[in-house]
Amino acid sequence: MTASEMVELWRGPIRESVHRGHAVVCDASGGIVEAWGDAGKIVLPRSSAKMIQALPLIESGAADAFGLTTEQLALACASHNGAAIHTDRVNAWLADLGFGDEDLRCGSQDPADPEAHKHTLCTGDGPCQVHNNCSGKHTGFLTLGKHLRTGPDYIAPDHPVQRAVLAAFEEVTAETSPGFGIDGCSAPNHACSLVGIARAMASFAAAREGQGARQTAQARLVQAMVAHPDLVAGEGRACTELMRAMGGAAAIKTGAEAFFVAILPEQGLGVALKIEDGGTRAADAAIAAILVKLGVLDPAHPATTKFLNPPILSRSGLHAGELRAVPGVFT
Repeated sequence: MTASEMVELWRGPIRESVHRGHAVVCDASGGIVEAWGDAGKIVLPRSSAKMIQALPLIESGAADAFGLTTEQLALACASHNGAAIHTDRVNAWLADLGFGDEDLRCGSQDPADPEAHKHTLCTGDGPCQVHNNCSGKHTGFLTLGKHLRTGPDYIAPDHPVQRAVLAAFEEVTAETSPGFGIDGCSAPNHACSLVGIARAMASFAAAREGQGARQTAQARLVQAMVAHPDLVAGEGRACTELMRAMGGAAAIKTGAEAFFVAILPEQGLGVALKIEDGGTRAADAAIAAILVKLGVLDPAHPATTKFLNPPILSRSGLHAGELRAVPGVFT
């Protein structure tokens, strides 16, 4: 199936650009409620899979053995901005484990947070690995590895940490992964169908604490994300601002190359979205449109209009156009 036109940019009376993509909504049974484009498209969910990658951290007993807080569980699922609220917590977590920045395997990254970026420039220290947007996930991997008493190269595909991640991934997607790519943080990122990821998110949505190890782990991760949206991404980011706007009605998570997922516990629904050209602006707009359609996001909320219908301005501030969902696609 071909991709569906989802998001368009208008400049005056001219439709200047269009973003095409694929999206799936699944219910708690794993059935497709609605789909756009190709539900069976094989995808790399990138950072949208972090909640799945964090499942062994809880299911193994490592999270409780090391007394992890909801903040740390949220950071395990995060693609953060590298702000002080993120890096201070990751550094403290590493110290609690007896580790340091040098034990991470995610690589250094210039922080997206303006103040942190300014600090690295003005001090000349340069960014560290804790500034990497995936440093919380990697500290979770280190925690699991320490609990399992494994070796330090936790990103190797055959390492016990990554074998546990793959097992969880295949179980919640209900698919055998056809392979993996190496993510920007150097960890394996496993592929599956788009509907497989939506099915996995629906299983998170339906999970309840006390209903077995898997559901308890899923529910705890969702609760941590909605309790700490500022840690999951950061100021100005769609994940953080839209979760705040929904007041806990959904947990959402972006991924590189215009991936996005949503978990709606009250409805028992999971959403997976991929924009074909990798445009983040389109993924932000499309997930906002789907959340509005599903009734968890107020279309008039300032956060919604910021990402769903942002104006296009000239450099001197003149209104030049707008980005918007293609009419009729998500209604």
